[in-house]
Amino acid sequence: MSSQSIQYPDRLDALRWLKSYYFARAAVSAAWVAAAFAIGANMPAIAAALLVAYPAWDAIANIGDARRSGGLKANPSQALNAAASIITTIAVAIALTQSLHAVLAVFGVWAVLSGLFQLVTGVRRWTSGAQWAMILSGAQSMLAGGFFISRAMGARTPGVTDIAPYAAFGAFYFLVSAVWLTVSLARRR
Repeated sequence: MSSQSIQYPDRLDALRWLKSYYFARAAVSAAWVAAAFAIGANMPAIAAALLVAYPAWDAIANIGDARRSGGLKANPSQALNAAASIITTIAVAIALTQSLHAVLAVFGVWAVLSGLFQLVTGVRRWTSGAQWAMILSGAQSMLAGGFFISRAMGARTPGVTDIAPYAAFGAFYFLVSAVWLTVSLARRR
């Protein structure tokens, strides 16, 4: 048995995991966006729960993916992303006691950091395929973070629906990557 035949099934397993992971990330983000517009927009308690849940879910997802992909030590960009998301979850909970402007500012800083870490993860995983969408998502997240920070300083009171388009774009990019990997895996058969 050659080393290629031993590594090939592992690579296929890794690609299948990534595909499932991206589909799950897309589904959760899409559900979050739907909940933000359907109920969060009119129910402040639900909006607050959604705002805390979003970075918490990101932390859980990054930890799960890193563990499945060799561990947190082998995936420092995901470990840092998870840490930033955990800190953001706590910061959002605290900011909710201050103002929605503070919440938007926290989301802005988080979007910049998590976008950077996602971009680095995409570059590191380039050979896995479909990472161009993750790199674009990371770059767009960083831009959105800057936009959130500038909007946090504005007079208009922000809300959960101001963050929902950001989550929707995230869902889109995860879906694109998942579909891309699905097609790639189908072609390998």
